[in-house]
Amino acid sequence: MTTPHTNPGVHGLLAEFESPGALLRAAERTRAAGYARIDAFSPFPIHGLDEAIGFKENKVAPIILVGGICGLLGGFGLQYWTQVIEYPMNIGGRPAYSWIAWIPPMFEMTILFAALSAVIGMLALNGLPQPYHPVFNVPRFAAASQDGFFLLIEADDPKFDLERTKAFLAELDPRDVVKVDE
Repeated sequence: MTTPHTNPGVHGLLAEFESPGALLRAAERTRAAGYARIDAFSPFPIHGLDEAIGFKENKVAPIILVGGICGLLGGFGLQYWTQVIEYPMNIGGRPAYSWIAWIPPMFEMTILFAALSAVIGMLALNGLPQPYHPVFNVPRFAAASQDGFFLLIEADDPKFDLERTKAFLAELDPRDVVKVDE
């Protein structure tokens, strides 16, 4: 549940930093200061940044596990239904319930369902597709995919106050602090 903006029309404050180390230190200090709704943008992964911004545990892995189990059970159920219940055939005296022969299709169904649930779960949890984000309105943000290191404190944060948060970000020695409009 999000709290209403105290600053309508403001998405947050975006600070740009010189280096990955500066961004990491700023994220750690921001989290230690009590800000919870923060995000970081970098052209490459920075070791420790996810912990510094308070990134939660990966929720995709349990979704993949459930998808794989459903695929395994679905593959088994489909073969059991077709070969034992609906269309039993006596071929060479082989029993209708020959689960050992069903292992390759069950494995393939497990992989298929796990892969599909990974993609769908990742898209759903990331809120994708998201063709627009308010930070795209900041002209310097285009450097986030090349050589820019940015830290965003969202206005939804309970501790967010436009002036105090801007002063706090200025203490972290950024290149620039910019207000991000909705």
